[in-house]
Parts: sequence; structure tokens; C-alpha cells
Amino acid sequence: MNDPYDSQIPQEIDPQSGLPIGPLMANPQPAKRPQRITLEGTYCRLEPLDLDRHTEQLFAASTPADALAKHRYLGDNAPQSMEEFADWMRKSQASEDPLFFAVIDKCSGRVEGRQTLMRITPEQQSIEIGNIYWGPAISQTPITTEANFLFAEYALEVLGYRRYEWKCDALNAPSRRAALRFGFRYEGHFRRAVITKGRTRDTTWFSIIDEDWPALKAAYQQWLAAENFDAQGVQKTRLSDLTNEL
Repeated sequence: MNDPYDSQIPQEIDPQSGLPIGPLMANPQPAKRPQRITLEGTYCRLEPLDLDRHTEQLFAASTPADALAKHRYLGDNAPQSMEEFADWMRKSQASEDPLFFAVIDKCSGRVEGRQTLMRITPEQQSIEIGNIYWGPAISQTPITTEANFLFAEYALEVLGYRRYEWKCDALNAPSRRAALRFGFRYEGHFRRAVITKGRTRDTTWFSIIDEDWPALKAAYQQWLAAENFDAQGVQKTRLSDLTNEL
């Protein structure tokens, strides 16, 4: 039985062995590590997570029902008190990998979510967006799309990564749909991948690679443009329509 993926893998023929091998890297140097900098967009701003400036608003950004549902698939639990959340914030602020950022709605100026760059592997030029919590005030708005866009642009253009990953619990249907809408390519279902909160978890993998990015970036910019929304803020063209074409 032929391997259906053979023809999709870039390859050269080794002149000594006659075997297929991957092409030489144009830039084999390690990518840069992400820094604690502010990433500015039209709808949102991403700031390095800060205990003093972000704790109160980030705690208030979720309703109990929303936090419970979304934390079901996150590694941490929904906070039950401000004191508990402050402890989590203190540890998360100090973390280098995952590297946490607050998602700020530029219209209101309030912190409405958080996300990280994680599994940071400069020598392999691979990085992942994860630990995402986008609160109900920004969920399914241009803010979350732009928050992902800013990370992708930073990783793939500024830092020199060639692979930008999205992974989620295979049972997390909203996360799987979001990955596809954002233009990540489905790569596989990893059975019994990890144990989370005492339960077995299969993991679904998606990625954007550097060759994908120029066309995807253009799709994001077209969707995020002000003229793509009417006076009520309703989109005229769906991002999924743009990314599906690619």
C-alpha cells in the first residue's frame, strides 16, 4: 500500500545512498526566544501578564459558568477566589515557558483574556499558542482573531519560527473549530497523549508553517479590515471562507 504522504514531503535524493532526504535548511540557526513585549493591534493589545496591573480585571473577565466550561480543557482550574487567582497570577507571571500575555480590549481598555506562547523550541524553530482563555466579552469577536494573528506574526516574522502550533483536547470541539477557522492545518489525532486532571486525554494537532503564512496573513488582514464590518459590526466576509480557499 502506497503511503499517501510521500508525494507531499519536500525531498531531495541523497547522492551517496540514493535515499530521499529533506532539503537543506536555508536558515538553520535557532529562532529567537519571545520577549516580554507589548504587541499592538487595531482591536486588541497583548501585554506581558502582570500581577499588579492585570489580576483584578482578568479575574472579573469570566462568569462562573464560562470559566468552568473553558477550564475543563485547560491545565489549570477555574479560580474560586481572588486570593487563589492571585497565587496563580504570581506563578504565571514568573513563567518563561509558557510565556503569558494578557489580552486587552482596546475599546474598553480592560483585560478580557489571556494566552501564551509555549513549547518554545528555538533550535527546531517551533512554537505553540496555548493556555488560551478568552472571556465572554471578547469570545467570537475580531479581538480574539487579532490576538492569534499578532502571535502568529510575531513568531513567524519577527522571531524566525517556521512552525506555529495549536493543540487541544480532542473532545474540545470549539477549539478544533477555531483552529480550522484561523487557517491552521489539521495534522493528526494523538491517542492517549497525556493525563490531565486525572483523566486520559487524546490530543488533536494543528499547525501553520512559514510557507503558509503570507497567504494566511493576507486573509487575516482582509477579514480584520474595517470595511469588512457593517455599521452594526457584523462581518461581510467570513474568515473561514478566506482560509478555506487556501
